[in-house]
Amino acid sequence: MTADRAATLALEALAFLAGSEPAMDRFVDLTGASRDSLRERADERDFLVSVLDFLLSDEELLVGFCDGAEIDVRAVHMARHVLSGAA
Repeated sequence: MTADRAATLALEALAFLAGSEPAMDRFVDLTGASRDSLRERADERDFLVSVLDFLLSDEELLVGFCDGAEIDVRAVHMARHVLSGAA
């Protein structure tokens, strides 16, 4: 998993969350991000990590995202690992 692929996966996850009003509301509430700042922050590693953390904290959302994107759940874990600088 490259850093570019990890960032792309996190952006795909953000788009997935944006497609669900309840999920996006929870994400905004939990992270303190404003909807207006989402695009501006989309290139920040820490923000992308928070997107993946949120997704990883909700199994139903995680599985829904992975099924729709046709990726293995482990890819989300790996992307989070890479973006957090732990790789």
